[in-house]
Amino acid sequence: MSHPVSPSDLSSQIINQVDAIIRASEEQSRPLEVDPARGELFDLFVQAHRAGLTGEESEPDLSADGLCAVLSERWGLKAAAQQSAQNQVQLSKEHTARMRSLWSVMRMWMEWTYAWQRWKEFH
Repeated sequence: MSHPVSPSDLSSQIINQVDAIIRASEEQSRPLEVDPARGELFDLFVQAHRAGLTGEESEPDLSADGLCAVLSERWGLKAAAQQSAQNQVQLSKEHTARMRSLWSVMRMWMEWTYAWQRWKEFH
């Protein structure tokens, strides 16, 4: 008999999978905006949306902002950006590449959120 997955466990699973997709795309030098990464990310967005985790007041928060906050913390981007600003030096190439990947995922996540919120208006 299977037990229902808690929102927190589902959130962790989705975040880990998003992280893995981003890392795999970076390793293979493939853009996140094309399949298979795009489709895989969209499937994760659908899971998060269905679980009610993509709204502004969701807890856990898998909105674009929430996802960004978790991944940037996990990857050390927040600390690297603060240190870069404090020391007035550029981000490392690794951090810059990871930041670009995160922006790509955030942009797609925001677009999907917007489209799903407005679906009923057009259908």
